Amino acid sequence: MTLLQSIILGVVEGFTEFLPVSSTGHLILASRLLGLTQTEFQKSFEISIQLGAILSVIVLYWRKFLDIAVLARVITAFIPTGIIGFALYKVVKTYLLDSEAIVLWSLFLGGVALIVFELFHQEKDDAVAHVEAIPYSKCALIGLFQSIAMIPGVSRSGATIIGGLILNLSRSTIVEFSFLLAVPTMLAATLYDLYKNAATFAPQEFGVLTAGFITSFVFALLAVKWLLAYVRTNTFIPFGIYRILVAAAFAFL
Repeated sequence: MTLLQSIILGVVEGFTEFLPVSSTGHLILASRLLGLTQTEFQKSFEISIQLGAILSVIVLYWRKFLDIAVLARVITAFIPTGIIGFALYKVVKTYLLDSEAIVLWSLFLGGVALIVFELFHQEKDDAVAHVEAIPYSKCALIGLFQSIAMIPGVSRSGATIIGGLILNLSRSTIVEFSFLLAVPTMLAATLYDLYKNAATFAPQEFGVLTAGFITSFVFALLAVKWLLAYVRTNTFIPFGIYRILVAAAFAFL
């Protein structure tokens, strides 16, 4: 992987991490377009640069992490994801990240699910309006929804947002909670993957990884602010249509 390729993938990651379109799926497909093969470093790169995007949340929401009520709910939601992710790490990295077919099917079916869900979903008047008010039982369930996103192409943010809406959280609340929950989730995934594989990286690969990491951070800052403004008055149907079109285009190619 060249420095330019890592920067391109960093832009892709930064823009897609918090949108319900699957950043991992986009990284896999973008890597194919760039002619990159799924080596062990490539898989680690696709996992690790997501942390760069996630750090944008810390910059924007660091005060939230000082609130014990918020932090306790984030940790509660992370626990089921962490347990399932640790148990299935080898399966995900060995088999799922290698499968372009899984990515395309996940994008397509996830797009259909987003459209159908939004057509029938109506937010109730008693929807949970603040992160601090989310019941701990619902936090744990949101963590289970998030774990579905270990399948590349599903979308971590999409799974948690739909899960939260099903559990009667307001749209703005679950979007914000999804941002916060991403921090321990991707921090744990990145550190564990680097612990397992960093010793096999060539010296120049650390520079490539750093470039992608920084680029994803910068562009994620823009994406977070845009999404927060978007969800106040719009549904996710356009993202569902986009997912279907991307899956169809790559299947045709």
